[in-house]
Amino acid sequence: MKAWLATAGALTAFGLMSSIHAAETQKTSALTLEQVMAYPDWIGNAPESPYWSDDGQAIFYKQKMQGQDERRVWRLELGNNKLTAVRDAELFEIDSPQGDISPDGKLKVYNLRGDLYLKYLESGEVRQLTKTHANEGTPQFVGNDTVAYRDGNGFFTIDVGSGLLSQLVDIQLKDNPEDKEEDGYLEKQQTRYFDYIREQQEKRDYNKKREKEITESSPRTANNTWYLGDDKGIHTLSLSPNGKFVVLSTYNKSESEGKNDNMPRFVTEDGYVENEKVRPLVGTYTPRNETLYLLDLTTGEKTELNYDSLPEFDDDPLADIKRATAKRNGEKYKADKDPRNVFVFDWIPNQGISWNDSGDTAAVLLYSADNKDRWLVSIDTEDKELETEHHLRDKAWINDWNFNDFGWVNDDTIYFTAEDTGYSQLYVKELGDSPDALTKGRYIVDSVVKDPNSNYLYYRANKKHPGIYEVYRVKADGNESEVVTDLGGKNDFVLSPDGQKLVITHSEALNPPELFLVDANGGEAKQLTYTTSEKFESIPWTQPEYVEVPSRDVDQPIYARLYKPEGFDENRAEKYPAVIFIHGAGYLQNAHQGWSLYFREFMFHTFLNQKGYVVMDIDYRGSAGYGRDWRTAVYRQMGTPEVVDLIDGANWMEANVNVDRDNVGIYGGSYGGFLTFMGLFTAPEEFAAGASLRPVTDWVHYNHPYTSNILNTPEVDPVAYERSSPIEFAEGLNKPLLIAHGMVDDNVFFKDTVRLVQRLIELEKTEYFETAIYPVEPHGFKEPSSWLDEYKRIYYLFEEHLKD
Repeated sequence: MKAWLATAGALTAFGLMSSIHAAETQKTSALTLEQVMAYPDWIGNAPESPYWSDDGQAIFYKQKMQGQDERRVWRLELGNNKLTAVRDAELFEIDSPQGDISPDGKLKVYNLRGDLYLKYLESGEVRQLTKTHANEGTPQFVGNDTVAYRDGNGFFTIDVGSGLLSQLVDIQLKDNPEDKEEDGYLEKQQTRYFDYIREQQEKRDYNKKREKEITESSPRTANNTWYLGDDKGIHTLSLSPNGKFVVLSTYNKSESEGKNDNMPRFVTEDGYVENEKVRPLVGTYTPRNETLYLLDLTTGEKTELNYDSLPEFDDDPLADIKRATAKRNGEKYKADKDPRNVFVFDWIPNQGISWNDSGDTAAVLLYSADNKDRWLVSIDTEDKELETEHHLRDKAWINDWNFNDFGWVNDDTIYFTAEDTGYSQLYVKELGDSPDALTKGRYIVDSVVKDPNSNYLYYRANKKHPGIYEVYRVKADGNESEVVTDLGGKNDFVLSPDGQKLVITHSEALNPPELFLVDANGGEAKQLTYTTSEKFESIPWTQPEYVEVPSRDVDQPIYARLYKPEGFDENRAEKYPAVIFIHGAGYLQNAHQGWSLYFREFMFHTFLNQKGYVVMDIDYRGSAGYGRDWRTAVYRQMGTPEVVDLIDGANWMEANVNVDRDNVGIYGGSYGGFLTFMGLFTAPEEFAAGASLRPVTDWVHYNHPYTSNILNTPEVDPVAYERSSPIEFAEGLNKPLLIAHGMVDDNVFFKDTVRLVQRLIELEKTEYFETAIYPVEPHGFKEPSSWLDEYKRIYYLFEEHLKD
């Protein structure tokens, strides 16, 4: 392989750059990088966030405006296909995608721009309930005639008939002023000596007693205040639908939030460097331990809901790793005596808590801070105890990205998704009984929605193929699932208010998302929107093939997209150069059959095809969509199984698509940049060159929620970090490497690249690497000029080192 000697300002000799640019401008009919990396409005702006009108006769959706970040709201009438842009003044009148329906189905309350609105569903009349500069929280009905909403750490109610505003719950994060320390000797002496002091104390006690008696004598006064203490913070606060109970979780404010890192901005309006505080690093703060309470608003009783009954609550799943770490450090292992930290999992739409319609039972999703246990519990407001309805333990980590759907089928039965079988499946469970599986198979189920008008549960699943996501429904009593869509590609859905139709957001590999309408019973889908530009549709994009690459390690194929040049000749004497694209996020799927999040890379792959490259886009181990074992294969060894998968992909291309094995390059961003490093550092003879974009170089410097899932924390599991961080293996680099990073990246900090570059300098790897910096770019680039510069450099890298 040629040595890679580049100038400081460019990745290759200026002559090569100029000749390539000249060749591009001469072939005006060919796809250009300028077009691929242009501001993406030219593709057409797809519909976003569709939702139904309250009467089910229209669909609203958002669409990005050309040249602006603003999203314009559109209304599509289903009866006559009339499409109109919602005017500014109408934004205060149109139906809301959020809100709560009264138990009798007559009213809807919702929050719009911070104020509360009430809609009479039969007439369509809208009534504004508040008009303030405050945000009146997420409203809900308490019965048919009362609206409740959260304000700060309390709840207020509005009587629909009279408009009376009442404070239902007042929670103060301070000590109860009536609680005081017991009198000491001096105070007792004063009372004993002086009649005046004793009389003042008696009058004060009498006045307090009378004030309480008067307050409690009439319903016209506000409820008593709950005092939690000035050392507490509130995480969860949820009011029951009957207005009688509140579930809340508190944590100690003193618990360390970690030391924030710093990020300088060099290109600023005033010319001075700005220093911005950014997130702390993994393991630098103490995970919050939340205490769960039930407040009885009728009796004034506060009950702590004890965790002791949770299965395996006292069993430390990290004990063996901690023991090994202590031995490595020459220390004696000491078991943790403190209880494990537990918190309410709120990364889901219901914020981790769901009440049944009666309001007498709440379901709550609890997670352990060490990421190993998930408990779905119920709270019976009569018994005031936690009852575990489902427990999931994973020796690696519980999937906190998805598969945490749960809700109520009826007052006594819940539904939920769980990975018990190794694949997320849908279950129903009558409280206190064993769960029943509604779905079974080697596929995943997510996005579960209960039809409020029937016993149907709607869900999305990749039953046909890991890369095809269709919509299905099943009755909660356990009947066979029914197919709702048969569109191929990827499909998301929103159920109509009457449960009779669904609006589908459908996409395919060459087709950006559009809206379709389908009956809940299935049948042919009707396309509703056409937003893709003619210019985009006129370009002969490469249709990827979906291939299964055998894995040397596991009895499960590695799914990938394969892009081949037009006129590909499998018997051509001159073998093809090849590029493997490595998607980011780690836990993300990109070899699906829908429109890719990486749409620029998709277009770049067609560009590479036109330049004679075969391209593979691979879902390495750790990717989403393929079950628990595929997801957790990277536990404590990030960058090891994935690199094996990349090598298997390169070998498969050599054997099946006439690729020159000596001319395979790799590139990717974020996690893909990390894997590019690991590929070139730990298997340098397998790849000819690589481009690492916005890359993680040392996992000790990444965030806590993501990293602690997979590698635990550096103090607990230093070995996992050392075997997973590219900076540990930088000495292995002996092939051309491009490192590109935005300087205002607040996800993967720019210092990741700076630290690795210093390491490479000290290792005297000068001839093998170049760095491109982007002063104004965050983790996901914004400026077309930055995208173009970055991908030109990637292309030049491959042109110089993958073609003999």
